[in-house]
Amino acid sequence: MEDTDALTIGRRIRQLRTARGMTLEELASAVERAPSQLSMVETGKREPKLTQLQAIARALDTTIDALLEGEPLDERSTMEIALERAMKGQTFRALGIPSFRIAKSVPDDALAAMLALHGEIERLRDERAATPEEARRANVDLRHLMRTQDNYFEGLEAAAREILVAVGHPGGPLTQRTASEIAAHLGFTLHYAPDLPQSTRSVADLANGRLYLSSSVPAKGDARTAVLQALSSRILGHAEPRSYAEFLRQRVETNYLTGALLVPEAHVVPVLQDAKARRAISIEDLRDTYSVSYETAAHRFTNLATRHLGIPVHFLKVHESGTITKAYENDDVNFPTDRLGSIEGQMCCRRWTSREVFEVEDRFNPYYQYTDTGNGTYWCTARVEPSSEGLHSVSVGVRFDDTKWFVGRDTPNRGTSPHATEVCCRRAPAELEDRWRQRSWPNVRTPRTLLATLPTGAFPGVDTTDVYEFLEAHAPT
Repeated sequence: MEDTDALTIGRRIRQLRTARGMTLEELASAVERAPSQLSMVETGKREPKLTQLQAIARALDTTIDALLEGEPLDERSTMEIALERAMKGQTFRALGIPSFRIAKSVPDDALAAMLALHGEIERLRDERAATPEEARRANVDLRHLMRTQDNYFEGLEAAAREILVAVGHPGGPLTQRTASEIAAHLGFTLHYAPDLPQSTRSVADLANGRLYLSSSVPAKGDARTAVLQALSSRILGHAEPRSYAEFLRQRVETNYLTGALLVPEAHVVPVLQDAKARRAISIEDLRDTYSVSYETAAHRFTNLATRHLGIPVHFLKVHESGTITKAYENDDVNFPTDRLGSIEGQMCCRRWTSREVFEVEDRFNPYYQYTDTGNGTYWCTARVEPSSEGLHSVSVGVRFDDTKWFVGRDTPNRGTSPHATEVCCRRAPAELEDRWRQRSWPNVRTPRTLLATLPTGAFPGVDTTDVYEFLEAHAPT
């Protein structure tokens, strides 16, 4: 028996003893044990042996089964056990609060108040704000994990295969109807609401099997993505995140599984292998074949390129301001990092493909570029896409030796980015700096998230009151 079981059994023995009007001394005498020994059993400090349990059961005119799996404990005993367990947990230890004996004289109201305080402290710890440094550390740890696995997660691929088989998906592009069938398979009906809380992409009513999405989703983008992202958390059995790192990991898993459903591994790998054999790999072709966004196609390619094609890759998403918002690499490309090793939030080199593409007027065709670095030459394909936060470039790149497999390898565009070993574009040219450094004062347009901690809450940025009021208003009567 575990220690927690000993607590429950001990309280049940005491509950049965008092119900029969027996004193501790009387029961101790009946089982031929000292009252102090029996007291330790009742308080859960000593684990009773089977022979001792048999003797106690006979003395109380009951069975061992009744002691182990009997009626629910009374409210007082339930509170005592909860507080005993809390005193053995991390919160009490972290606050330096010593354990104490819960005497009979402690009022029920006092026990309830202590448990309520413990619960509130636990909640506040869960909702502790993630500082920018904590967020960067979480990003670094997650990127290291992705790199060690070549950004390929077998468990998530298997989960996608299982769902697709369950709904009879034949392969190829996943239709909006199939997305609805996946929802039905998981026990959800879809409901589009005009008043979805602004801080959410979707809200799942787990009690009634209803998935709410914004009625404006079809106008904004791919309706399938919103549905699948919401369902992916259910498929993976995600619980409320206990930290920002766990929240971030869940987001990555959700996006990965959504991509694996939209672009199924079993169907796309032969397509990619054929494209490699023809030396015609193209992210645009992947996008068009599966009717997904360029970013989804780029992400999905990084999942499969190394595992199935033997091609190391890198991926960048860069805001028009030059800030890197997403990054992945396993091809030894040297991205800028801060002292913690974080790439996200750093300025992308002005001479890198991800920045150069913003200067290209032709937004219909992809932009290709070779870039010479202190760590070798890399080739990238990039596109600019709009978002709610402005323009972003999305790029995928490989080492020079792997360029032969891709469409666009004959591009004449070349650049040089020695930022890893030299000042490069991190400082203005000396002549310009001398002329303007003391004669200028820019008014910085800094994103809010760089000046403050991330919003508190188990799900950062989500207004739970809005969510609960929304569910209350829309729940079926």
